[in-house]
Amino acid sequence: MNTITISKKVKEQIKKLKNKGESYSKVISRLIKSARERQLHDLLMNTNNCISIEEARKELNKKWPK
Repeated sequence: MNTITISKKVKEQIKKLKNKGESYSKVISRLIKSARERQLHDLLMNTNNCISIEEARKELNKKWPK
């Protein structure tokens, strides 16, 4: 087991997120998992540099007309 140093304020914030019987390590692991899922969600749902299917079809038809 390793030890990490956190402020009392952070410890209190983590404590508020604990479920009954849950260790601080489990809380932090759960938070990390949630953060990773949120990052993946944000990446997959990012619409920057995207075009609609209709726009893509128009561009394809210009490039390769039937």
